Amino acid sequence: MVILSGNPSTIKTKSINQLEFWISTTLYVLALIGICSSTIYNSGNSYRFEESGIDYSVMANFFIPELFKITSLYISFLLFNFCLMPQLANKNNITLNLILTVLVTAFSVVAWMVYNTYSQAYRLVEYDNIDNAYGIFFGEAFTYIFFLYLLFNAYAYFNERGLELLKRIPVLKNYHNNIVPELFVSTKIWLISLMIFAAVLSVRIDYEILIVWVIVPPVNIFLAFCSIYYVIPNLRKDFKGFGRYFWGNVGLTIILSLLLLIVLIPFMRNGAVVPITLLLNAICLICITTPSAWYIYKHKFEKQSEIQMLKTELGKSDANLNFLKSQINPHFLFNALNTLFGTALQENAERTGEGIQKLGDMMRFMLHENTQDKISLTREVEYLNNYIDLQKLRTSRSADIRIDTHIEEQLNNLQITPMLLIPFIENAFKHGISLQQPSYIKITLQTKEKTLYFDVSNSIYIKADNDPEKLKSGIGLENVKQRLSLLYYGKHELIIRESANEFFVHLTLQLD
Repeated sequence: MVILSGNPSTIKTKSINQLEFWISTTLYVLALIGICSSTIYNSGNSYRFEESGIDYSVMANFFIPELFKITSLYISFLLFNFCLMPQLANKNNITLNLILTVLVTAFSVVAWMVYNTYSQAYRLVEYDNIDNAYGIFFGEAFTYIFFLYLLFNAYAYFNERGLELLKRIPVLKNYHNNIVPELFVSTKIWLISLMIFAAVLSVRIDYEILIVWVIVPPVNIFLAFCSIYYVIPNLRKDFKGFGRYFWGNVGLTIILSLLLLIVLIPFMRNGAVVPITLLLNAICLICITTPSAWYIYKHKFEKQSEIQMLKTELGKSDANLNFLKSQINPHFLFNALNTLFGTALQENAERTGEGIQKLGDMMRFMLHENTQDKISLTREVEYLNNYIDLQKLRTSRSADIRIDTHIEEQLNNLQITPMLLIPFIENAFKHGISLQQPSYIKITLQTKEKTLYFDVSNSIYIKADNDPEKLKSGIGLENVKQRLSLLYYGKHELIIRESANEFFVHLTLQLD
């Protein structure tokens, strides 16, 4: 079998096959250890041979027959599960694989029947006719091994095509999407337990127990799925609680027990097994399956409610983020127009033209790129430089204003959310520059691998009482804090410090 590294489903199948192989191998090794221990300390059924007056050989009557039995089971399981049945299920070389399946089964059945006569020879004294005794031995061995190999093939086929077959059942399509894979896993677990249970039985199989094991677990599985996907949801719609659900399941358990009684009686040779088994099944249905189904449904319901709540909050966050973006654009436009207006009053048309050109580049950025979720860091840096150059036009006539910028040219392919850094610079020019007092702004931006380091510091001065900005705190910094928490949760570090003379911002950001 060729495994494609890029196919997740193939990789998952490979992992499951490896798990099945190691589980079966572990059980085989444990069985070998058990046979060796019995050979050394117990010698199998030697006391039964002695009671029957028949010569007993540890090797011939115990070790070799038992070794063959478990080895043939182990090898047959590997062949059916990993080689023959997958090919038959996928309709590959049907004739060849069908012939091989029949040959493996036939050889194992015949050999098992022969070895069974050696390990069960002490029972010969129970029969008057040796031929009849051998016929009974062969019949018991044939029934047991044929049933076990039928289980092997059923499991192998269900392992390959079970999920596809369950998806074709019309009634399952009306329920939750998880019901098909969950039912598939539950059925696999039941088949595995049935195989292990049948494998550890002796050749003189207890048909009553086996039949009960075939019927009772599916009944519990059926009740659990009906409860989780039909009964409990309908009760919850009518605001009914656990009490109504519990007593309803008690009544359903009584009905199921009566139906099982009718079904099982014809197969039972010992009538005492029937009521005891049904009583244990009823206890399991009421005390284990019923509360477990309620807990599983509640767990699913709470998870779904949590997911729905997170989706609602995410929708609110998206709406809030869009609103914050809409606040940024007019806010900046108002500041930029005020700057151009002041420049036009103070300077000639040349400087005004330069400012208009800078503003045009910035407005083009805002119209075409500000609406995107992510843009290149290079374009964001160009926008910052245009804004800083525009502000320098306003302050260039004042010798007491110092603006120092160290912004690295970005030649990488890093992506960033647009308009994320400008509020810090806006805030510095808004609150850190005075045309009447000495003031300064320092801006540093650099990247190392995928980490951005951004520092902005500015002087603080006391605004005049008639300054319209004195009582306005602005929305820029609050907006950017919210955007960082929404878009870069766990991927940023924002430090803001303020002293009597300086306002400092440090931002570390993990970029894509």
